Amino acid sequence: MTSSSSPSLSTTICGNLHLDTCIFNASGPRTGSSDALAKIAASAAGAVLAKSATVLEQTGNDLPRTWQSDTVASLNSEGLPNKGIGYYLSDEAIAAAGSKPYIVSLSGHNLADNLAMLKQASATKGVHVSAIELNLACPNVIGHPIIAYDFDQLATVLTAVQALMASSSTPLGVKLPPFFDGPHFEKAAAIINQFTCIQFATSINTVGNALVVDSVAEMPAIRPKNGFGGLSGPAIKYTALANVKKMRELLRPDIAVIGVRVGGIESGDDVFNMILCGAQAVQVGTCHWIEGPKCFDRIAEELQDIMKRKGYTSVDEFRGKLQPWSKEGAAKSRDARRNGAEAKTKTGNSAAPSNALVAADTTPLYAVIAVLLAIIVGLINDRMKNQA
Repeated sequence: MTSSSSPSLSTTICGNLHLDTCIFNASGPRTGSSDALAKIAASAAGAVLAKSATVLEQTGNDLPRTWQSDTVASLNSEGLPNKGIGYYLSDEAIAAAGSKPYIVSLSGHNLADNLAMLKQASATKGVHVSAIELNLACPNVIGHPIIAYDFDQLATVLTAVQALMASSSTPLGVKLPPFFDGPHFEKAAAIINQFTCIQFATSINTVGNALVVDSVAEMPAIRPKNGFGGLSGPAIKYTALANVKKMRELLRPDIAVIGVRVGGIESGDDVFNMILCGAQAVQVGTCHWIEGPKCFDRIAEELQDIMKRKGYTSVDEFRGKLQPWSKEGAAKSRDARRNGAEAKTKTGNSAAPSNALVAADTTPLYAVIAVLLAIIVGLINDRMKNQA
């Protein structure tokens, strides 16, 4: 994918888990089978993350349960359809990852489920699980609230997890929902910081309880939960950036923050922004859902192009280096936008005329033709009347 002179996109999480590329998939669509995982492994993704698993296989919520708008947002209430933890710990699933780190995602219906799956994942023989992501953020399982929003429950869950994982060497992280209020950021981070078993935090999952209305049918766009679902995509891009920045400030330095852009990672610039805010790695969700695994190659190339222009040779050089606002920075940004607009204008003037210009130039001709046709039709009608 890259030459030896290209900027390095490699990163390390959990102390010694190396990723050749800091970009990989989020758990969600296109991650539920070994075929899907193999396609991710064949791309530029730095790791392979499996679908969030429950103890037993489940089909999820009723269809239709997803909605997409390529330019605005996506909505889903899938209800965690998956093949069950046994499948994602099988030789078949793990072999699909090839030589890349394989990460399992766990999302039990209750604490007992999560503990049982953690025990399986951390003790499985004959296969290699590189890390475990414990999903405490799913808003779409009917009857089950988001664990990480209930701080007492969050502390209870992590206390039990810490006791279970004390003797395990498998790196463990937690997937978090978006937080919106300052005290909530602080409370969640303070609880997580107490537990040494947590080595990474994935931020953010979808924004829960969004609603899309079909104006024609006068009904919700999806069926489950009366149309309520998790919002993802460009609409929550800036919420995702804020959560990554805030969590990087508040969490222990040894806890890696992994940015998830179910909040709109669509380009190398989006990844660049995430890393500036402190992300050690970046998961791509909605774009992978829409575009498929080829998105990882494109985004990686775009990120390298940005790094070349800015003179960075590795992602470590700008990670967490977001600068405070300044007049000098604002002026630099204005100049760049102005120069970019001028370059586009010059390119447009030297190139073939645009469709809009062609249309404007030929409008009078079309008008004349229309008038002449009307006159001809009128003359023909008059002649036919005279002959009658």
